[in-house]
Amino acid sequence: MNRKIFGFNESVDNYVFKPVAKGYKWLVPDPVETAVGNVFSNLNDVPVTVNNLLQLKFSNALTSTTRFLVNSTLGLAGIVDVASDIGLEKHDEDFGQTMGYHGVATGPYLVLPFLGPSSTRDAGGRVLDLATDPVFIGSFFVAPFVGPIVGGTRATDTRAGLLKSEKTLDEAALDKYEFVRDAYLQRRRNLVHDGNPPKSKDTEED
Repeated sequence: MNRKIFGFNESVDNYVFKPVAKGYKWLVPDPVETAVGNVFSNLNDVPVTVNNLLQLKFSNALTSTTRFLVNSTLGLAGIVDVASDIGLEKHDEDFGQTMGYHGVATGPYLVLPFLGPSSTRDAGGRVLDLATDPVFIGSFFVAPFVGPIVGGTRATDTRAGLLKSEKTLDEAALDKYEFVRDAYLQRRRNLVHDGNPPKSKDTEED
């Protein structure tokens, strides 16, 4: 089933998402694209802070909070990433990692329609992520009429950022499905263990 959904996602990406991302890259000047990415990255520091606190990483939580405050003010609502320029490290945390930190097993590998690689733990984490996502909360509850525009812009900006790396993936992978699966599981394992995973695997592959 995973392979079938993977094939479906590949078709949708080739005929819809990739052309839109290429058009976005062509139409939007690089400085504007960078600014858009910075704004969404800045908003992401809010759920990152929440998950740092839930993982008892208080120093990282302080850093992420400071990043958000600095970029939201001195960085003009996040348009400019001032925080990185002054040495405040960007962290990557989500509810899937938080559950992993507290001992929830990865579970079977899943490929979600449209969303791509995941696991039973991370799929549940995605739902919880929405509860702390400023873009989701703001655009769908505060101003629902702009929700699809904001969400679509973020998805397009994210997909455009992957255009360069996918050529390497296509050239390197003999079996693209297996390559993506293994890379995803390894990356998530490293994130849960902050780059220092134990030797024994805690994953269940399909």
